[in-house]
Amino acid sequence: MRDSECVAFLQWALPRLGLRWAGYRKVRRQVCNRIERRLRALGLPDVDAYRSHLAQHEAEWEVLDGLTRITISRFYRERRVFDQLCGVVLPELRAVAAPGPVRIWCAGCAGGEEVYTLRICAERARVPVRILGTDLDAGQLERARVACFSAGSLKELPEKWRDVAFEPRDDRFCLRPAFRSHIELQKQDIRQTMPDGPFHLVLCRYLPFMYFAADLQTEIALGIRERVVPEGYVVLGKHESWPADVPGLIEIERGLRIYRRSAGPT
Repeated sequence: MRDSECVAFLQWALPRLGLRWAGYRKVRRQVCNRIERRLRALGLPDVDAYRSHLAQHEAEWEVLDGLTRITISRFYRERRVFDQLCGVVLPELRAVAAPGPVRIWCAGCAGGEEVYTLRICAERARVPVRILGTDLDAGQLERARVACFSAGSLKELPEKWRDVAFEPRDDRFCLRPAFRSHIELQKQDIRQTMPDGPFHLVLCRYLPFMYFAADLQTEIALGIRERVVPEGYVVLGKHESWPADVPGLIEIERGLRIYRRSAGPT
């Protein structure tokens, strides 16, 4: 399948799934490769035949939706963001949450890299936490439960943190039991449901605000805002921004994409 054929197909199919082409432009090869494998599995010659197949088999849209998921993740991804979270935000939230733990939700947690980064940060800063990681992909959640990672996944994590939190096992690094506590992992589609909350900190990076259509972004932003306590925080990816039509959150430092919810009514 030529790149131009895949691009045309994605530009046609993604809006029907509530997704936007702009988010996929740079990562389309990952999705195109999956679609190629799907065509071979179905015995279809090209994407035009796949369009016809989709028209005749409604359930295939759910399969295609699964093929569009992007699962790029690693520990301490975007160093400046996690420097701020670990050094400033978590210690500040310890006082806000006291006497209870800081409640954190990682939406689209993939293989758990973000969840465990925060757990390591919290342990080092002596901040009690309860972390919920949610993702639609059962395979990714199982990988998070196993909690053994390649050296490449850990390349941005400070080396001394790696040595404390992980034990080498063959060619992998496996999280030590002390850093697996106070974490819950759930299968959940953010387009359909969200955890009840409230949360002091929500990380929703490189999911709805990168890949979802604008109206769905607004709907999800409203749901997140409702679940964040006043003066709590929401973190997006550096290439994303909080929807302008959902007021009440202010970016604390330009470019970090760490937003604080205002104390007053929105």
